[in-house]
Amino acid sequence: MILVDTSVWIEIFRDKTGNIVKTFQKTIGAENYALSRFQQLELLQGASDQKEWDLLDDYLSTQYFLEASRDTWPEAARIYFELRRKGVTINSPVDCCIAQIALEHGAFLLHRDKDFGKISRIRPLEQGRFKLR
Repeated sequence: MILVDTSVWIEIFRDKTGNIVKTFQKTIGAENYALSRFQQLELLQGASDQKEWDLLDDYLSTQYFLEASRDTWPEAARIYFELRRKGVTINSPVDCCIAQIALEHGAFLLHRDKDFGKISRIRPLEQGRFKLR
């Protein structure tokens, strides 16, 4: 299972040529992919108008989501805490939550966000940066 971060979805949705979509399809191959509710939140909050909101909401309603557990929240906070104690800054605690969801589900995290590389220094997060070409 591949958990696809918002940073990848943004590139896919902005793609006017179809090249990024093809690269994405080649990258994931036959593997199943999923989102977390954080991708739903971040994508919908970025909608530019009602029409875009409706399109995104319709699309997202057809997707598979990896859900958080009751342990997700304290474990995500622990990631943030441990990194901060090591002097490593994470731009968003949401990234800690996304990483923790991937860990809980044994998912590979595909992203374009430097925070996940930092998180993988202290957790066994299987992750990789989505290359546009």
